[in-house]
Amino acid sequence: METTTALTADVLVLGFGKGGKTAAHALTDAGKRVILIEQSADMYGGTCPNVGCVPTKMLVHYSTSKRLEDEAQEFFANSIEGVRALTSAFRAGNFDALDGKDTATVITGTARFVDPHTVEVGRDADRITVTAPTILINTGSEPIVPDIPGLADSAHLVSSTDLTRTGTLPRRLVIIGGGYLGLEFASIYRHFGAEVTILEAADRLLVREDEDVAAVATGILEGDGISIITGARVTGVADTDGAAIISYEKDGRTRDIRTDAFLAATGRRPATAGLGLEAAGVRTTARGAIVVDDRLRTTQPHIFALGDVNGGPQFTYVSLDDARIVIDQLAGSGERSTADRAAVPATLFITPPLATVGMTEREARERGLNIRVARENVADIVAMPRAYTVEETRGVMKFILDADTDLILGAAILSIDAQEIINTIALAMRQGVAATTLKNAIYTHPSSTEALNEVLGVIVG
Repeated sequence: METTTALTADVLVLGFGKGGKTAAHALTDAGKRVILIEQSADMYGGTCPNVGCVPTKMLVHYSTSKRLEDEAQEFFANSIEGVRALTSAFRAGNFDALDGKDTATVITGTARFVDPHTVEVGRDADRITVTAPTILINTGSEPIVPDIPGLADSAHLVSSTDLTRTGTLPRRLVIIGGGYLGLEFASIYRHFGAEVTILEAADRLLVREDEDVAAVATGILEGDGISIITGARVTGVADTDGAAIISYEKDGRTRDIRTDAFLAATGRRPATAGLGLEAAGVRTTARGAIVVDDRLRTTQPHIFALGDVNGGPQFTYVSLDDARIVIDQLAGSGERSTADRAAVPATLFITPPLATVGMTEREARERGLNIRVARENVADIVAMPRAYTVEETRGVMKFILDADTDLILGAAILSIDAQEIINTIALAMRQGVAATTLKNAIYTHPSSTEALNEVLGVIVG
């Protein structure tokens, strides 16, 4: 016999990601009755603490801690166990912190809209419906599996999730795509001891960055022993004799590469399939992203979309800022919007990391701006002894400065601690702090930030 449980809430949240859980906590604390639905018990807390930022950056740490005497497979398996322990603790903590509140409930299951205010979870027996006057969609994104013959059916295809959870280190790993995800896993697995090859369709890595910065990053990766093949278009995958043969075209010729495992790091798309958005009257783009305004309202004013699902930058901290906007709409002054964002940084966690913010030199020159360029290789920065104390002197720091106002237009920091330095630079850009002020500031010693004392005075163009 079919039974249906009908629940109501003030706010319904679909997805346990950073934006959804942050908004759920804040709205619960503001006196709202909140129900959050997450389709997988493995994803309480969202992508970042379970299969994204936290496990990958933990693997960066483990992989660069490997000693010559460590046996590769054993060291890797122990590292994966460490990741599992931490992510399990985070997952349980995220669930308990929200579900433990008196006016919050977490439901595990797949939700589908049945009308603009109602979703259903499950079918037939034990079907649950949840109705709410306000709904937040925070279902994130999912990997794009390219339409390449034999790829999706290969037994040797691994996902980024597999690479953070599987305790067996492949001897050979091929990564299709040289974006952030591909380069991070290439760096991680190479440091663990795998033979890593990157197949990139473009004629160079990091095409959005200036060529000089990209060249330094490429040199570091190749120096670590990663094989990088650019201008490579993958045409097919075939399994044979316990391995996969990946075929690709380069310079008009077809070549093959044999591998134990391969990752298709060809991008992610908003996870909206199966949500039944048409029943809710919520419009999406051709890519499946939910259309929102600058307050993150969808085509239904009572439904908001936060994080990757709305087609914005796929960063956890952007999802967090999405939550701030929605919280302000529902329990604040309603003044915050995406238009408030400026100088949003990004970090690629290769070793050492590459962090960027604002314009590149190429973009500034294409706009006809009057600029100065400050640049120095990390190995040459006298005012940065920290690079030598941690034995990581590879990299470069580059700044694009407005020659008329002395303001920073953009920066690329490829160095130890780049993920921290960039936040200081981004804050300075948002607050209109002049480059000379940063150059003459007092920083702790020895630190990486004190490199600004020197680099901002090294004008090369």
